[in-house]
Amino acid sequence: MAGRGKPRKLNSLDAECTKVSSPDLTEGKQSEKQTKQKPKKAEQKNPNDAEEKFPPDSTRRESPDSRAERTSATRTKSTKQLPVAKQTKENPKTTRTKNTEEASEQTTKTEISAGKAKSPPAKARDAKPKVEVQSAEQDTKVAPGKSQDLKRKDMTKEKASTDYILKETLEKIRIKMIDKVNAAKVIKAIIQNIINHLKQNTSSFKEVQEPLKTGSYYENLKICNPDEFDVMLPILVDRVKLEPFGNDGAFYSVELKRGHKNLEKFLENDILSATKMLNEFREEVKKCVKNFTEWKVDKKKRGCPAVTLTTHVQSVPISLDVVLCLMVKSSWPPFTTEGLKINNWLGDKAKQEYRQKPYYLVPKYEGKGTVESDGVLNKDVWRVSFSHIEKAILKNHGSKKTCCEKSGENCCRKSCLKLLKHLLHLLKERDSSFDKFCSYHAKTTLFHACCLRTDDSNWRASDLSNCFQLLLEDFERYLENGELCNFFIPSQNLFSGIRKCKCLSGAIREERLNGFPIFREQLTKVTSSDVH
Repeated sequence: MAGRGKPRKLNSLDAECTKVSSPDLTEGKQSEKQTKQKPKKAEQKNPNDAEEKFPPDSTRRESPDSRAERTSATRTKSTKQLPVAKQTKENPKTTRTKNTEEASEQTTKTEISAGKAKSPPAKARDAKPKVEVQSAEQDTKVAPGKSQDLKRKDMTKEKASTDYILKETLEKIRIKMIDKVNAAKVIKAIIQNIINHLKQNTSSFKEVQEPLKTGSYYENLKICNPDEFDVMLPILVDRVKLEPFGNDGAFYSVELKRGHKNLEKFLENDILSATKMLNEFREEVKKCVKNFTEWKVDKKKRGCPAVTLTTHVQSVPISLDVVLCLMVKSSWPPFTTEGLKINNWLGDKAKQEYRQKPYYLVPKYEGKGTVESDGVLNKDVWRVSFSHIEKAILKNHGSKKTCCEKSGENCCRKSCLKLLKHLLHLLKERDSSFDKFCSYHAKTTLFHACCLRTDDSNWRASDLSNCFQLLLEDFERYLENGELCNFFIPSQNLFSGIRKCKCLSGAIREERLNGFPIFREQLTKVTSSDVH
């Protein structure tokens, strides 16, 4: 309130009215000044109280000056309400602000009628800026009619998320149970026929042991189609002497001790020749398969330890790798001492049990067969194999025994490996320069990852996307460094002699950072084929 005897400055409401009012407003203004000179001691009332204190104009006398004041106040109210009404029409949510302005104007009217010269309350003075702030805030809010559209958009984004793409890809590459059953029957029948032939018609292989079913199909890691099978047929050799061939600890020359007369014809300078033994094994398999016309024997591949057979099961091509191997029941080679670091993952007991099992030697070499070292040709050496241990680890892969069991939680270790194998397969189809990379590189990467992230909580099925991307980052790192250590023989670099490691790393990184467009493309193709 202004001080006694001092003229009151024109407030914001009066200023607006002055711009639009007629000459009568000037009279009201002069009357207001006269009223200021005779202030009364009366407490400020709210608009409702003012209406009760001052009855309608028809019931009381009023001087010409009072009439002029009332006329001025009425015109002020009608003039001020117009923009407020318009604003209310445009935005219904400003009704609260309108009521505040009307209350302020009513208070001003009452004070003028009572001869008071008070300024409008602080709330009334701040009313207009408050409207502007509210309007600005309301502009940022979503209109009620658009909320459903935004929800639908959010659902679309979620559906197209990386996690959704990975889960759909896993579903796409899953093998149907009926296809598994049909293929398994055919494979079991031909393997049994080969074993019977070796036992009954040969002297060198008559002591063949029970088949060792290895590879992705028997590890429940096969993707897309049950079209590739690996079966090892072991020949037991109790007492042998091994000598490392090369420096990586993966290849060995084998010298037989007493008690293996049936294998003596394969000796070359007292060394069991892998090439000689594999050649005769191959011939015996071919003899057996001749009786089964639906099967064919593929041409021999250099350095390949398997005899590959092919057939068709319900128009689907099937290949079977029959691998000759030596089963050695003795301590593992010294190069394996620092390998199999599963102590923190599967436990010390599991590691001890695995190391007590026999190991296997397959007739495989790398490079040129004529390379010689200490009088032994490269083509006559054997490579150590732990396929049976790999299969056992993947079967019992959890830090807890209940992992992926009915009584426990599911993990995504195998799902991540399937996705990595599928990604590698698609990239190899796109770029033939990646042909040297194989699924064994992916499996080894998973084993190392499980030793780094040991607990089952690090591999929750619900966290598939994050787990898979971490696995890819591991693989990219190995590729960038050009080094991936054999899980059982750390001295062997599985990337040795392979080019394009960094190129493959870049291709995988691009897929990972862009939400796996190569998977999206495959899913789109499947959807299109379903439509047509």
